[in-house]
Amino acid sequence: MKKLSWVLVPFFSFIGFAIEAKAQAPHIVRITKDTLVTATGTTYAFTVDTKENEGLVSTKANEQQLLAELAFLRGPGEYKIAGNKLFINAKAYHIKEERSALSPQLRLAQQRITVNTKRNISLFFTAGQRSPQTTVRFHIPAGIQVTPDNVTVNVIGRGEVLLRNLPNQSIGRTGTKYSYSKVGVADINRSNAGTILTLGQLDLRPANGEDVIVVIRDVQLNKAGTYAFKADYSTSQPEVLNSAAATANLQAVQTITDFERELDKSLTYKETPSTYTKVSFKWSALSKASGITLMHSLDKGKTWLPSPVKIEHNNVTIEGLQPNKLHAFRLAVKGNGFSNTVYFYSGKMDIKAFGLKGEDDTEKINEAIAYLHQIGGGTLLFSNGTYNVRTVHLKSNVYLYVEKGATIQALKGADTPETTWFSDKKYRSGLSPTDAGPYEDPENYMTKQDVGHHYFRNTMFFGERLDNIKIIGNGYITGNGNLNTSDKVMNNAPDSRADKMFTLKLCTNLEIGGIHREEDLWYDEKKDEPYYLGNNRETDNMLHIDRAGHFVLLATGTDNIHVHDTYFGKQNTSSVRDIYDFMACNNVTVTNIYSKVSSDDIVKPGSDCSLGFTRPASHYRVRNVIGDTNCNLFQIGSETADDIKDICVDNIYILGANKAGFSISTNDGAHIKDIHLNCGHTGTLHSRSKMYRSFTPFFISISNRARILGAEVGKYAFTDNGVPHNELLVKNVNIGQVENIIINGIDVYEVYAGSSFSGKVRWKAYDGSQRRATPIVAGYSLPDNGIDFKLPNGNHTGYIKNITFNDVQVLVKGGNLASDTTATPPELGVGQYNASNLKVQPSYGLWVRHANGLTVTKSSFSVEQPDGRYPIFLDDVKGAKIKDVKVVRSKDTKVVVKLKNSSGVTVENMEL
Repeated sequence: MKKLSWVLVPFFSFIGFAIEAKAQAPHIVRITKDTLVTATGTTYAFTVDTKENEGLVSTKANEQQLLAELAFLRGPGEYKIAGNKLFINAKAYHIKEERSALSPQLRLAQQRITVNTKRNISLFFTAGQRSPQTTVRFHIPAGIQVTPDNVTVNVIGRGEVLLRNLPNQSIGRTGTKYSYSKVGVADINRSNAGTILTLGQLDLRPANGEDVIVVIRDVQLNKAGTYAFKADYSTSQPEVLNSAAATANLQAVQTITDFERELDKSLTYKETPSTYTKVSFKWSALSKASGITLMHSLDKGKTWLPSPVKIEHNNVTIEGLQPNKLHAFRLAVKGNGFSNTVYFYSGKMDIKAFGLKGEDDTEKINEAIAYLHQIGGGTLLFSNGTYNVRTVHLKSNVYLYVEKGATIQALKGADTPETTWFSDKKYRSGLSPTDAGPYEDPENYMTKQDVGHHYFRNTMFFGERLDNIKIIGNGYITGNGNLNTSDKVMNNAPDSRADKMFTLKLCTNLEIGGIHREEDLWYDEKKDEPYYLGNNRETDNMLHIDRAGHFVLLATGTDNIHVHDTYFGKQNTSSVRDIYDFMACNNVTVTNIYSKVSSDDIVKPGSDCSLGFTRPASHYRVRNVIGDTNCNLFQIGSETADDIKDICVDNIYILGANKAGFSISTNDGAHIKDIHLNCGHTGTLHSRSKMYRSFTPFFISISNRARILGAEVGKYAFTDNGVPHNELLVKNVNIGQVENIIINGIDVYEVYAGSSFSGKVRWKAYDGSQRRATPIVAGYSLPDNGIDFKLPNGNHTGYIKNITFNDVQVLVKGGNLASDTTATPPELGVGQYNASNLKVQPSYGLWVRHANGLTVTKSSFSVEQPDGRYPIFLDDVKGAKIKDVKVVRSKDTKVVVKLKNSSGVTVENMEL
């Protein structure tokens, strides 16, 4: 090591060693009386700038890292590192290196527990470095029973599962080239000293916060004292290494230790007069407790007074608190002393009280959020003014309230994108029909989705593994031109790589939106503005968001979400792309959304591989979405690595969509089912849904792009409808499924790519130059020539099953010649999964290919100008019922419903 000069360091006087390791000291293996042992080894660690083949790095600490991990216990004094020695005054420590994995972290959810009460003990373990096939050992002290039926585990955020069921937990959707068949295995080894719980075969290459969470259920300690827990791990790649053990101590005591505030985790913030002046508490009941009194302090615990509230059970509520004060509470238990102390701030805590700097408020805002989290949660108020931030670190139970007149705006220099086990540069080379880069390593989850999806920390607001977060109010949040939209964002300078506004990863209970209104939002065509139905049409309750980069919200693996009452403006043609992206999220409600204009999808459920595993998505309730987009207003996909089901959308108003107004695309093998548009499942249908200026009104499709772990591709030459192709085909991932789709009650006009995203006027009238497409239902079929493989299930055609169009009224531009009836759109595929890839359709009204079970009722398909194509074209459709449908028949062809390789088609009461 390079020599350091003498440095004066203030320290405290302790008896014992002159140094010890800090709580987070990954490079320190152990410290003896005269030796400091440090870890050295290798690992894979790619930054966004690391070249593809240069991710193998040494874990050896440099001097600055080593000194930062040490706590100096005696002084004042001086220290220096010279050669292989650390000098502290006259004391010298030999520095020795040991081949070892970097030290892990272990923490307990609680450090104290009350004896003779049943509590869950939660252990949070994080490895010091990444590795596949990792083994983690938990050393559980004697007196705590560990069985396959009283312990749950959660590995890298995959979800909590009973220990007994760990080997059978789903690994997500994968292709046959993925090396893992299970999440892990468990072994319990008991002795007089305690229990060793070993978890093996874990894939810890992904980093999603805590690597392993172990919860031991209903623990009852009958003896006071200290219970010591330890944990260590072993790696398998790039070399086999064992780590030192991390420790955490649990104190069992006679007093109440789990006195806590009961939090309201509802997903709709509704402020009442008692919101901040009423608080409830709970705790575990003591078996022999008597004479419990709630104590109250207004001076941070210096003086205490008994509260007059009566305590009958192990919970209590106190009302009428003095507002805008920090209140402290604890329990006094007769003969057993006092419980732990709990805090509550009776109001919104103004961020200005934390002494903002003005030019960059990030540090102070993060300090304020951390403080509110530390006292158990609260609401941080952004009052009138402008606040400049780089990356705000959200915390559980902390709400951000942005009041009218307040602006939070992004600065350059957000947090650096995370370092990862894999490189994503193979994906950045593109995803074309002939680019095999994303598939070269079947294990590399970083090459299975756009770059914006798998980096999470380069964002304006960040949260990981959090619970109960809100960003609400009727103020203004803007990326201010400092959030990027390009998939080439990592080519930018380091201070210009932020591309998201809100990024929430593996969180629960999230709310983002304005001040909640019960009324429905709708659109005033004359004013080109949204309004609320009812007596009060004003929208001053809405949260305004602008220039949010690639995503306004990227929620990944996050459940229980409510986004509502938001107004997305467009003050600039740059820095606007997706609005709400929900990747592998469940239980999502979207209500009252207006987007003046955006570059990409406004609401998008999907599922990708960015967590290092896939996760299904279900139960979405979407209502009152109004907007103009360069892409799709509502889109399922295109990231469809896992199944998506139970999605209900009511009351949409498409102002413009340069792709589709309503789109469902399964490209990566997912099963998409039970999707309902305008069926009234979210509430009353207050108006007919409307769609203007969309390239295609509906695009329901399947391709076999298969961006999932374990996928394998080959390059094949084949013909498709007589046209030669030479491109990639996926060989080992089953074609996805789409079924049980109902599209109901919508009026469609001006069918052309007419979004105002890139236009100089609000909407350019149709002049014949704009792109346009037919309403499309397109399953997928592999070629029947030129291939030498079979998919795992043997099904080489993916049919869209049970799709219904009811009361759908479509008026298209028309004008195509009769020669277009011979058009044969190509099959979709790798790099070719958009409606535009289908080129011209042979019908103006509805074009359906590879479908099984089609129903069209009480609908109409009409043209503004005469069109020589068929009204409806069915290609490889098995079973179709067309009833009470009105169409315009071309004078050039007498056929109304053209059939190709189709059977079981009935037509009743067709009106011409």
